[in-house]
Amino acid sequence: MYKDKIPFFHNLIATGFGSGYSPIAPGTAGALLATLIWWGYESLVASYWPTFFITSALVIIFTVLGIWSSTVSEKYWGEDPSRVVIDEMVGTWIALLAVPANAHWGYIIAAFILFRFFDILKPFGIRKMEKFPKGYGIMADDILSGIYGFIIIILFRIIFE
Repeated sequence: MYKDKIPFFHNLIATGFGSGYSPIAPGTAGALLATLIWWGYESLVASYWPTFFITSALVIIFTVLGIWSSTVSEKYWGEDPSRVVIDEMVGTWIALLAVPANAHWGYIIAAFILFRFFDILKPFGIRKMEKFPKGYGIMADDILSGIYGFIIIILFRIIFE
């Protein structure tokens, strides 16, 4: 591990804009920040497809930046440090892709809870994703957790809407 201070850019990205420094449940703090960011632009846009495309762009951009910054952060903070929460943000945004237009709070809360459920328990092969090297492993399990949350919400919508 390096004794120097992590570069500001990687600190900012890896910690989910500082939410990873939360003294209580940093992963939940990152997921909550992602939900609030999503709710903010969804409220402004108030239309499904623009919200979907903005969220998809955030997922792609922050997956790439997250892999990079997570890899760098491990050199300073050790393997899969708890303050790295960009992975939770990306996973939450993936689950939120399934929320319908004029987002009902029930769907938003469901996306948040389902993502955290899968991220914490790591069933159905999610734990195996952590075995990828460096930042890939940090990001992969949360991406899969978000995908599972997305699938459940979509199935619920197909069956009950």
